[in-house]
Amino acid sequence: MADPIAEDKAISGQPKNTVIADFDPPQKPKRNKFAIACSILACMTSILLGYDIGVMSGANLFIQDDLKINDVQIQILTGTLNIYSLVGSGLAGRTSDWIGRRYTVVLSGAIFFVGAILMGVAPGYGFLMFGRFVAGIGVGYGLMISPVYTAEIAPTLSRGFLTSFPEVFVNIGILLGYVSNYAFSKLPAHLAWRFMLGIGALPAIILALGVLAMPESPRWLVMQGRLGDAKRVLDKTSASKEEAQLRLDDIKEAAGIAKELDDDVVPVTKKSHGEGVWKDLIVHPTPAVRHILIAALGIHFFEQASGIDSVVLYSPRIFQKAGIKSYDHKLLATVGVGFVKTIAILVATFFLDRFGRRKLLLSSVAGMIFSLACLGVGLTIIDNHKETVPWAIALCITMVLLNVAFFSIGLGPITWVYSSEIFPLKLRAQGVSMGVAVNRITSGVISMTFLSLYKAITIGGSFFLYAGIAALSWVFFYMLLPETRGRTLEDIEVLFGKYHRWKKANAVLKQTKQTKQGDGDENKSQVN
Repeated sequence: MADPIAEDKAISGQPKNTVIADFDPPQKPKRNKFAIACSILACMTSILLGYDIGVMSGANLFIQDDLKINDVQIQILTGTLNIYSLVGSGLAGRTSDWIGRRYTVVLSGAIFFVGAILMGVAPGYGFLMFGRFVAGIGVGYGLMISPVYTAEIAPTLSRGFLTSFPEVFVNIGILLGYVSNYAFSKLPAHLAWRFMLGIGALPAIILALGVLAMPESPRWLVMQGRLGDAKRVLDKTSASKEEAQLRLDDIKEAAGIAKELDDDVVPVTKKSHGEGVWKDLIVHPTPAVRHILIAALGIHFFEQASGIDSVVLYSPRIFQKAGIKSYDHKLLATVGVGFVKTIAILVATFFLDRFGRRKLLLSSVAGMIFSLACLGVGLTIIDNHKETVPWAIALCITMVLLNVAFFSIGLGPITWVYSSEIFPLKLRAQGVSMGVAVNRITSGVISMTFLSLYKAITIGGSFFLYAGIAALSWVFFYMLLPETRGRTLEDIEVLFGKYHRWKKANAVLKQTKQTKQGDGDENKSQVN
């Protein structure tokens, strides 16, 4: 017997199989594999920073032994790459507006390649410092451009997942650095550190060549008036043609281009190379932009000021202070740190779009406060006992692992996700570069002062200080950082400008969205 509903739909021009579809549960949106692949390639620039952080934790012991330098020189050598990266991150904002996001990623890998080679063949301390200067510029370029490119190419529902990849690859790089330390530790001191540092040239050159297969950022293409090219990229990186068109319309609106304008029909002459950005960002910012800037710079500052670089860069010395004397055991313990960090960040990538940035961030920082305070207690007890205290040693090792895990599951990835998605389109590249600059300055100060700090206030006191800074950061995040999950990049600015009253703006935005959706449904019903 014929199905009357199916016949009615067939008569009205609708396919018969829509009867089944009417009763099917809504399908979850699929992740775009091409967008994921592009994000992975772009974020691999972060391996360069991670590798340098990890490898220097062990290499500096060999360098100090081979070049006969003191602790102050080691601190400077270890931390100055973060300061040097300021040059790269400062240049990257303008460079990416001029030559595009993709070629800026290529430039990052090429510069680090040269720096790694120079460090590997360095005959002395001065030449080694020059090699780190060149490598630092490459790191700065990569840190700024990878989250910007990923945020601009990622679909809204996958943006948190994809823009957390830079931190994923930082952790993978740290783990590779630790493994490199262990692998080359059997060589003579004068060869060991050169192999450890020089081998970093391999991922840099692979990255620079691989990125050429990526498309350009659709938002950068729109800023250059290349709407047709932007539409083709969005078609490839969106779940459907309809989503691609909606994303293009939002980007055109943010760039001040009429929605009906099509590059394939009418030539677009509106191009942007970053003119007037500093005026809008610093000199005369709107209340929303000022709030965004405070939030972005604040999260970058607190990410590093809470002492994660001290834990990672000097973990062999922390384990030594905790009572682990064997060099092999110290290096194996640091490999464990890298492994835990990597596992935690991989878990975080799947939580960012499920639980949101805010909940994960606050939970992460609370865990860091606890682990830093307990680490301070354990190290203080060991410091004040001449005999071995096994339970305090176990507490210190456990708290180091917990600290890097809590950091990597929240504060680490969210810093880059959040700061790359909150800036308006025109201000994004330069705004993110300012955040990276604050990040690198703070990281440099922390890593270049740790040895002197713990000699001044004890190693336990140092971690009590970091715990206090982490507690301040929790209050800052709770008050000033609204949730951005599920918002388009063009929609997020509405949440800012109210500071601690951002929840009211969020409620208004939800109501506006519901009204628009209701109007759209009403129009559809009238048409039907």
